[in-house]
Amino acid sequence: MYHIIYGFLYLLSLLPWFVMYGISDFLTFLVFNVIKYRKDVVMANLGIAFPEKSLAEREKIARDFYRLLMDTLVETIKLITMSKEDVMKKFTGDADIINQLADKGRNVQIMAMHNFNWEIVNLNVARQFRYPFIGVYMPIKNEFFEKLLRKMRMRNGTILVKATNFKEDFAPYLHTHHIMALVADQNPGNPEHAYWFRFFGKMTPFVKGAENGARIHGSAVIFGHFYPIRRGHYTFSYKIVCDNVNDLPEGEL
Repeated sequence: MYHIIYGFLYLLSLLPWFVMYGISDFLTFLVFNVIKYRKDVVMANLGIAFPEKSLAEREKIARDFYRLLMDTLVETIKLITMSKEDVMKKFTGDADIINQLADKGRNVQIMAMHNFNWEIVNLNVARQFRYPFIGVYMPIKNEFFEKLLRKMRMRNGTILVKATNFKEDFAPYLHTHHIMALVADQNPGNPEHAYWFRFFGKMTPFVKGAENGARIHGSAVIFGHFYPIRRGHYTFSYKIVCDNVNDLPEGEL
C-alpha cells in the first residue's frame, strides 16, 4: 500500500506549479465553503484575537488561512520530486546569527511556530547550519505519512527527534554542540504541568519543556519567524530572545 500511495503522490508532484496551485484553490473553496472544516473554531479564535475587526474582515483572514493551508499541502507533495536548487529558489534568509553563536561554542535553541510553510523552511535552514540541526517533532499516527515526512524532512541533514521519545532520541547529541528547533505552539499534553498565562484575554497553558531544555543545555534562545512573501516563496528572520535563560526567573521565557 505504501508504494501505491507514494507512486500516486510522486506522479502528482510532477504536475506544473500552476496546476498544483489550481488544485489548492479548488481545495480551499471546498474546505472553506462546503466542508467548512473547523471553520467554527477558526472564526471563534479570530473573534478573540481581533474583536475590533468586522465579520467580513475576519472572514477574509480565515479564507487566506485556508488557502495557505492548502498551498502547504500541495507544496509539500511537490517537494517529493523537487531538486535542492528548486527548493532554494522558494526561500530567502540566512543563518549568520545562529552560526556565529554556535561558532562560539554555544548551543542554540530556535523557538518557532506552525506558520506556513515550515517544510520548505526546514529544508533550507538545515543546509545553512554548520552544526548538527535537530528538529523536535510530534510523530504522525498514520504510518505512511510518518515515513514519508521523515524521509522528506531529513534529506538536507535535519536530525529528527520525537517529542514522545525525546530522552532516548536526543541522547547521542546530549554532549555535542547543536542547533535545536522547537515548534512548541501546541496544546500541552498535561495542562496541570504547564505554564499558565493570559493570552488574548484567556488563561492559556504553555509547554514547559522548551524553557527547561534551554536552562539545562545553557542554550541561547532564538525566535525564528518565517512567513510567505508571495505565493510559494518564504522567508525566515531571527531574533535573539535571550542569551542566557538562567538569568531569567522561571516562566519568563
